[in-house]
Amino acid sequence: QVQLVESGGGLVQPGGSLRLSCATSGFTFSMYAMSWYRQAPGKEREPVAGITSAGGITNYADSVKGRFTISRDNAKNTVYLQMNSLKPEDTAVYYCNAKLFRSYWGQGTQVTVSS
Repeated sequence: QVQLVESGGGLVQPGGSLRLSCATSGFTFSMYAMSWYRQAPGKEREPVAGITSAGGITNYADSVKGRFTISRDNAKNTVYLQMNSLKPEDTAVYYCNAKLFRSYWGQGTQVTVSS
């Protein structure tokens, strides 16, 4: 059974940091490209960051470049998103995604940036 379980979300003040984790099981993690997406209220889900299967290439949405860092640990079947200098507009539900021939999604974790 494929599982992607996000954690690490919460309430943080503007300028603060959070580290999201996505623990996976049920598929060969090291073969899959991994991504983080987010969906704010009333908006469509959008890509935030992605990382190739071996971790050699990363990409980011312009809105988070220089503030967010995606990484992965293939030994732990886990992908991370380090989020620094958080802004209110980063408030959203954050989802991790695994993609190869098929695409798998987690259930999401809420990130709220507010004073």
